[in-house]
Amino acid sequence: MENQVLSIRGMTCAACAQRIERTVRKLSGIGQASVNFASEKLFVEYDTAALELPTIKEAVHKIGYEVVESTNKANVTIPIGGMTCAACAQRLEKVIGKLDGVTNVSVNLATEKAAVIYEPKKVRVSVMKNAIEKSGYKALEIVGSDAADEDRARKQKELRTLWTKFAISAVFSLPLLYIAMVPMLTWVQLPFPAGLDPMAYPLIYALLELILVIPVIGVGYKFYTVGFKALIQRSPNMDSLIAIGTSAAVLYSIWNTWQIATGGFGAVEALYFETAGVIITLILLGKSLEAASKGRTSEAIKKLMGLAPKTAIITQDGAEKEIPIEEVEIGDVIVVKPGAKIPVDGTVVDGHTSVDESMLTGESMPVDKKTGDAVYAASLNTTGTVQFRAEKIGSDTALAQIIKLVEDAQGSKAPIAQMADIVSGYFVPIVCAIALAVGIAWYFGSGGDIEFALTIFISILVIACPCALGLATPTAIMVGTGKGAENGILIKGGEALETAHKINTIVFDKTGTITEGKPTVTDVLTTEGADADNLLQITASAEKKSEHPLGQAIVLGAQDKSLELLKVDRFDSITGRGIEAQIGGKTILAGNHKLMDERNIVLTALETDSDKLAEEGKTPMYVAIDGRLAGIIAVADVMKASSKAAIASLHNMGIEVAMITGDNKKTAAAIAKQVRIDRILAEVLPQDKSNEVKKLQQEGRKVAMVGDGINDAPALAQADIGIAIGSGTDVAMESADIVLMRSDLMDVPTAINLSKRTIRNIKQNLFWAFGYNVVGIPIAAGVLYLFGGPLLNPIFAAAAMSLSSVSVLTNALRLKRFKAAHNNVPVNSSNFTEYEERKAA
Repeated sequence: MENQVLSIRGMTCAACAQRIERTVRKLSGIGQASVNFASEKLFVEYDTAALELPTIKEAVHKIGYEVVESTNKANVTIPIGGMTCAACAQRLEKVIGKLDGVTNVSVNLATEKAAVIYEPKKVRVSVMKNAIEKSGYKALEIVGSDAADEDRARKQKELRTLWTKFAISAVFSLPLLYIAMVPMLTWVQLPFPAGLDPMAYPLIYALLELILVIPVIGVGYKFYTVGFKALIQRSPNMDSLIAIGTSAAVLYSIWNTWQIATGGFGAVEALYFETAGVIITLILLGKSLEAASKGRTSEAIKKLMGLAPKTAIITQDGAEKEIPIEEVEIGDVIVVKPGAKIPVDGTVVDGHTSVDESMLTGESMPVDKKTGDAVYAASLNTTGTVQFRAEKIGSDTALAQIIKLVEDAQGSKAPIAQMADIVSGYFVPIVCAIALAVGIAWYFGSGGDIEFALTIFISILVIACPCALGLATPTAIMVGTGKGAENGILIKGGEALETAHKINTIVFDKTGTITEGKPTVTDVLTTEGADADNLLQITASAEKKSEHPLGQAIVLGAQDKSLELLKVDRFDSITGRGIEAQIGGKTILAGNHKLMDERNIVLTALETDSDKLAEEGKTPMYVAIDGRLAGIIAVADVMKASSKAAIASLHNMGIEVAMITGDNKKTAAAIAKQVRIDRILAEVLPQDKSNEVKKLQQEGRKVAMVGDGINDAPALAQADIGIAIGSGTDVAMESADIVLMRSDLMDVPTAINLSKRTIRNIKQNLFWAFGYNVVGIPIAAGVLYLFGGPLLNPIFAAAAMSLSSVSVLTNALRLKRFKAAHNNVPVNSSNFTEYEERKAA
């Protein structure tokens, strides 16, 4: 199966998105198809053995939409010196075009430039330049651009076009409205040309209205071309509603103009040109405001895309040279001066500085960087000048991976959107049927009054708004996930965002999550006749091959005392219990109470001391030599600065907090007391963590698991929501639904709170979208008029429809005001980068 993201152009409402989804899903070999109306993207998963991408694109194209494949292609313009004739240009096109990864090349002799579309993963700009040089020409300084800039420019152009269309339509529809309404306002004396008096000169009056409405229809031509095409293909959309309603008004008015021309002057009172003109103008205004608001919903992604600098300074032959970012290659040594941004990911080879990584992680404190430390694209060098070796470029950088993860999340759908999607799919045909049925009913009910029935018919068509339904969920998800990314919280999809707000129990792994995961030796107790340093030396030697944090702490403890580690003849790790080793002919056991019990080691001599250490929050590790207890080495882990505050925040949100650990119950209880944990799950073996989560779920709880280690991965997958912290392993992050870029536990309540705010926003949007249509359509159908109330004018119906979409978008944009509180703790984004790299591989 292969995943592709296709940009779709030409969608006008949620019905369009539903239609594309239905069409694509019918194709053989499709695993999943999802259209995000707000971001105008189709996310498709398909079997490459059964289906090709061009077939999918053709299917979408057949139903009237334009498809643009989202690829990793880039554009570059290479100025070339030395060309003398058209043959030179032809030769260079062939030379560059033969390179693997170049998809299109055009060499212009007049401008002396080569415009190249290429795939950065397959071919570098330097390879193209070398090919040009080898052909006997000179490759000059390059000017590059990327797909994000092009997409931004395209959307800005579309927005300018919409505003221009609105302005043109307003210029003609305002005088049209004035001419149509002033003769009716007999109680107000407004200036009006006598030569246009409808009673005295009805034909001139009617023809002037027709002349004024034609340009308005002209600028709104897409409503008709798209709307009627969709209607013919039996998949009507919002454009169809507008096209039918305004066409009915214009055609009826043209008929009455003909009546006037043939002597039926009374028909001058049945002209609806201004209704069509003002409806189109108001819809264009709504579309312009909607496009502007939709652009703001994806501002977080745009900010991320705009973070990376356009150029880099590399050292070449002992000199510094500034080159476009597209030309940077793996292995280049890049110089970054104070105040400059780091262009790509790499490792510092010379210098010392502090780097502000807040644009990636949200962490405000600069991070010290020295030789051997990793640096990331788009982070800001604040103090010293450093040189670093480029290791990840283009789409492989941490920034690019974060952008992809956020884009994928924004393209996903939340379960809460299912009802809106179902309704959107059937909405327009149902509205058309209602408008026709009610119009006919009023025609007969009013004694054959066609004008009255037509007003009802047009009002129903125009007031119905599937757009608000289609925008309610995706816009909120886009803003919510984008806001999360700004705060270093990467939410992997709409489903995770929705589930997170239901969480009522959160389980924290202890080591590396609640604690720093950097334990130190605090006590060494021995039985009679044993030496403390000797015990530490033997145990550290045995633990040298262990990957457990407690074992590593003992090794560090021995090194701090300058104790020489002994040769280990044999080593076995006993999962969830400890280790067994052979050193100098002696059998060493080091581990917990369970291990000693299984090996029948008598612990009576130090049991009281062990309990005391556990009550102090320390982890006692028993050591036995040749079947006899030799002593206890106690290890304690430092509590994270943010743990207590984070757990207090969760309590304030009404969430129960549990801690899961392999420690004995007394040690676990001591730690739990410090941070006020509600429930302790102690002496849990790594393989049993997921079972403990399952037990909580069987109690009817919605459970989130927060962890960082490989042994947390099954529990993260089992939980309703898995949350991996930024200092964790790639396996933990792969299993998680939410990734926290920092090790700050305050991000856990922030993520839950963001989820609650986003879902509340979605519910408000859906309530408004459904409520607007449920209330608006009956009013347009004349329900109020039945009981002596007013009849809704189609012009007011159009205004209400336009405002409904804008109100939903404006409400979603309120999420941009979301604030997160963080403790200042060290940032670690290296694991995330490694995780994404391995995942891609």
